Amino acid sequence: MKVVIAGIGEVGSHLTKMLANGDHDIVVIDPVEERIKNLAEATDFVAVTGYSTSISTLLAAGVDKADLFIAVNPSEEQDMNITSAILAKHIGAKQVIARINNDEYLAPENKDIFTSIGIDHLLYPEKIAAKAIGDLLRRTGTTEYFDFAGGKLQVISTKLEDGAPVIGHSLKDLTNQYSSINYRAIAINREGEAIIPTNNEEFKLHDMVYVISNQRGIAEVLKYTGKTNIDVNNLMIFGGSPIGVMLAKELEDKINIKLIDSNREKSLELAGELKNTLIINADIRNTDVMQEENLANMDAVVALTPSSETNILACLAAKKTGVKKTIAEIENIDYIKLAESVGIDTVINKKLIAAGRIFRYTIDSEVQSIKYLTGSNAQILEFIAKPNSPVTRTKVRNLHFPKMAILGGIVRGTQAYIVTGETEIKPYDRVVVFSLPQMINKIGKYFT
Repeated sequence: MKVVIAGIGEVGSHLTKMLANGDHDIVVIDPVEERIKNLAEATDFVAVTGYSTSISTLLAAGVDKADLFIAVNPSEEQDMNITSAILAKHIGAKQVIARINNDEYLAPENKDIFTSIGIDHLLYPEKIAAKAIGDLLRRTGTTEYFDFAGGKLQVISTKLEDGAPVIGHSLKDLTNQYSSINYRAIAINREGEAIIPTNNEEFKLHDMVYVISNQRGIAEVLKYTGKTNIDVNNLMIFGGSPIGVMLAKELEDKINIKLIDSNREKSLELAGELKNTLIINADIRNTDVMQEENLANMDAVVALTPSSETNILACLAAKKTGVKKTIAEIENIDYIKLAESVGIDTVINKKLIAAGRIFRYTIDSEVQSIKYLTGSNAQILEFIAKPNSPVTRTKVRNLHFPKMAILGGIVRGTQAYIVTGETEIKPYDRVVVFSLPQMINKIGKYFT
């Protein structure tokens, strides 16, 4: 597949690195030669220096022969993304995606406007991140949480802390001890390495465990990993970023929210925009102010300032006062493992979320959805099994499925099932698969 990426900011550069693992012809457009040079040191691609709103630049990049054109210049350059996507489509790109920063554009009644001018998909990373945080605040016992097939299957991740009942046990032990087949461990992230667990793999302290479950199994999963869900009634948000504002709008009619921002003008603006959120103009690094605002009485804290370091420190301070759920936006990928290792419950990175959303369009198979895991290079994919595809011809144990991937669960009609060796996948089943990136194209062949 020929993919042209316009803009190698945070989202574009990470997406380029992701696609470099696959069999793609990648062309990158950016006006800043230094950014291209820095990215070229880690990734192979063809570079075109220039603005993606220039027709001559687009033609030099071969957009007329592109299977996919992705305009992901920084969010403040929304107009450039829309313009370049329109031009790319009219020049000949088969499919185009544009990054935006306007929630109004995503309204269902406005979808036809963008389709009519040639834009196939709009991407608003901040909106996606806000929704992900809202979901996590409703499921506080998990580190990450993904719905598949309309919520009939869930993949949750949770870190094993002291006292978790599963520590020291293998999958075989648990299978013998517990007869339930409502859930299954599909992966372990151990010291930054993704592991597909065998029956003899023992769970260890500080493992990040990924489990697939139907709706009946979630409570049991939390029990064996030593986690509990708490009700979030009091929430403190640090930073009046677009993510923080969208999160507050979603939740302010349901729970008590305090939003703290250090910019006085922004605080006054937010006070007029958020009707049921208490806006406080203060520096979150001032511990006395945080005590005055009853940080210790918060059920959850979400740190969304522009500084990854500040977000980490704010969540650590919240943990020390007894806040049970902390979520930090970490845009510096190098800090993600640090944040997880010091006890922050969940890390959000909008460029990883956005890149994962776009990645699905680069896969030839019929992928219904794809989730990119924070702090790991692994993905969770949802396929639909086509009639007479290899995955439908025999039991799972006889498939010779790639070792760096695992079949987790299926949805058939209204019923969800956890996959075992005896499972027989039927045509049109929705199948959830955990995979390392180098296996994705091989996996797709089983479903087509």
